[in-house]
Amino acid sequence: MRCKYCMPEEGIKSIGHHNILSYENIKRIVIAATGLGITKYRITGGEPLARQGIVTLIEELAKIEGVEELAMTTNGTMLAEQAEVLKKAGLDRVNISIDSLKHEKYKEITRGGDLDEVFEGINAAKEAGLSPLKLNVVAIRGFNDDEILDFAQLSVSEPVDIRFIELMPIGSAAATHGNHYLSGEDIKKVLPGLIPLGKQDGAADLFKYPNSRGRVGFISPMSYQFCSSCNKIRLTADGKLKPCLHTNQEIDLNQILKADNDELLKKAISDAILIKGEKHHLNDGIKPVNRGMNQIGG
Repeated sequence: MRCKYCMPEEGIKSIGHHNILSYENIKRIVIAATGLGITKYRITGGEPLARQGIVTLIEELAKIEGVEELAMTTNGTMLAEQAEVLKKAGLDRVNISIDSLKHEKYKEITRGGDLDEVFEGINAAKEAGLSPLKLNVVAIRGFNDDEILDFAQLSVSEPVDIRFIELMPIGSAAATHGNHYLSGEDIKKVLPGLIPLGKQDGAADLFKYPNSRGRVGFISPMSYQFCSSCNKIRLTADGKLKPCLHTNQEIDLNQILKADNDELLKKAISDAILIKGEKHHLNDGIKPVNRGMNQIGG
């Protein structure tokens, strides 16, 4: 995939296998983080199902004492053939990124994706019991703002959560963000009848329709900064910890991993958590984040 707001059309330059964290080191980092009280983990990308041996990683992480939840964010195109084995390996649930319900528009935004493969992946995830199943929709003015109601209605008929995410000026989306940004409040205006649930699911404010099987969530990092309640930290594929998605600040774990000292590893993770900022500054006109979402972990 080459989603327009996430990756350049030509793709990204490979940094080489030797610069990517091994599964052994990912496991070490998770063990250290679990020792600090972190219990929920998400495998993301890029596309995590494109990495060889991903099922083995899930199996190994699921065995770690203290890991209470393993989730994955995927585009869903490779999920149909792997959903059942991922569930058996220990994966609890998936978020599937899908920005249009129309075949040609989906092909356009992903630069070649097949929407039928995503639908097959969604059905396979439901059958495998990867739940609650969440569909992530990046709201883009002039592209999918005419499908907002269609997406929301899926939460009525299907046991899925639809999560509308504000477009962020990161990577490929930075240059055209102003023309395509759609706030969470703008989205709500075309969804009358939503009942607020008065609670959050991670970063999402939750709503539902009467008698619906699923929920509707709004993730609004631009119009409503939820930094004060953010408890997330990101590990990039090349071994950097990002305390905040919206800054260039990173902590390199690679030298610490070479030192083979797990107490130092725990301290580095703890220090990264403690330097999380009070708020991000994406609305203040600062220089955009250098990495694209495909390099950070979407």
